[in-house]
Amino acid sequence: MTPAANQGLLVSVLASSSSGNVTYIETPQRKVLVDAGLSGKKISALMTSIDRKLEDVDAIFVTHEHTDHIHGVGVLARRYGMDVYANEGTWQAMSAKIGKIDPAQQHVFQMGSTLSLGDLDIESFGVSHDAAEPQFYQFHHDDHAFAILTDTGYVSENIAGVIQNADGYLMECNHDLEMLRNGFYPWPLKQRILGDQGHLSNHDGAATIMEVLGNRTKKVFLGHLSQENNVKTLAHQTVADFLSEHDLAVGTDFKIYDTDPAVADPLTLI
Repeated sequence: MTPAANQGLLVSVLASSSSGNVTYIETPQRKVLVDAGLSGKKISALMTSIDRKLEDVDAIFVTHEHTDHIHGVGVLARRYGMDVYANEGTWQAMSAKIGKIDPAQQHVFQMGSTLSLGDLDIESFGVSHDAAEPQFYQFHHDDHAFAILTDTGYVSENIAGVIQNADGYLMECNHDLEMLRNGFYPWPLKQRILGDQGHLSNHDGAATIMEVLGNRTKKVFLGHLSQENNVKTLAHQTVADFLSEHDLAVGTDFKIYDTDPAVADPLTLI
């Protein structure tokens, strides 16, 4: 049985890794996806696993044009009539990759603005990543907020201020520094990941969580783990240890959740 069905702000991280990212968000009036970085078939199966259907999804909010975030966008939009929201730079960068979509389904969502869809307010904010115009989102419903922050090389004071004291987070913990440095990736790729337009490490993610955490925060999902340069247990332990060392009550005041490349997290009330 799903928690508090059709009540409040429900979230399931359907898939999160360097190979594909999809998050499902539901309120009593709206059902949306953030990114669609897997095939339509895989996303459909993940939705079924949480007892939801793609036919009921209203919209997809795209963060940026990298394949692990847009692979299934065109297919889902055409097959299910979903509206697609992205900023102008992302539309220009991804249009050729996702194929034709009915112009009526294409919506420009300007960075730094807030959009209202029924009982769901979506706030956009820019990040530092090697994409055309990368932006992420914070979702608001009934005085609750859920913020998604992955695919950024660093977290500015502005970003931290926007997502301060949310009820829940999906936070990037892309790589373990030692695994990346000692791994098989060529040096230019390592430099890209470690740079200001790359990805947050486990330590970076932990430091960001500590910075934005507030008394409302109850749930933190660790996301976008590299399948080559990280493992769940290491990411989880690194974050938990860092926060505990700074006198934060991990497991009591808030909980840390793992995400998976191919297994959806259960629907969770934020």
